Amino acid sequence: MKRLILLLPLALFLGMAVFLYRGLFLDPTELPSALIDKPLPAFNLPDLKEPQRQLTQADFKGPALINVWATWCPTCKAEHQMLNNLAKAGVTIYGVNYKDDAEAARKWLKDYLDPYRLTLSDAQGSLGLDLGVYGAPETFLVDAQGIIRHKYVGAIDERVWRQELAPRYQALLEEKP
Repeated sequence: MKRLILLLPLALFLGMAVFLYRGLFLDPTELPSALIDKPLPAFNLPDLKEPQRQLTQADFKGPALINVWATWCPTCKAEHQMLNNLAKAGVTIYGVNYKDDAEAARKWLKDYLDPYRLTLSDAQGSLGLDLGVYGAPETFLVDAQGIIRHKYVGAIDERVWRQELAPRYQALLEEKP
């Protein structure tokens, strides 16, 4: 019995080592989402630029990227020029300004240009919660029927666009309605 008690710390250590070793090979941008292949959650939130106007999921027509961003997010600033480039190239992008000050967000879009077809203000984070957002930036790819097809966590740069998102976006554009 004493021998078993002495081996218990070793067994616990080995179990923990296996668990931590497995974590070394996980991709932090691949966060599971229960919403993949499900419709965009219903929402009714104010348009960032015209606060008296309410936007709903019906306003976000795909195929499109839905980008969750905020002025307090340094990574969002890093990806913003790429989003502007994508919008200039004809990619449809909608913005979700997440848990942010609306006035600061409007100034941001004026100063750094606005890549979004529409931007809603999610000041309380209710849509973000429904989408399972961990933080900003996060980007969702939706098809023409408003079904979420992919979720990307982190900044979109040239490599991410070319290798991960562009092929998926192009496939959605080529789908027959």
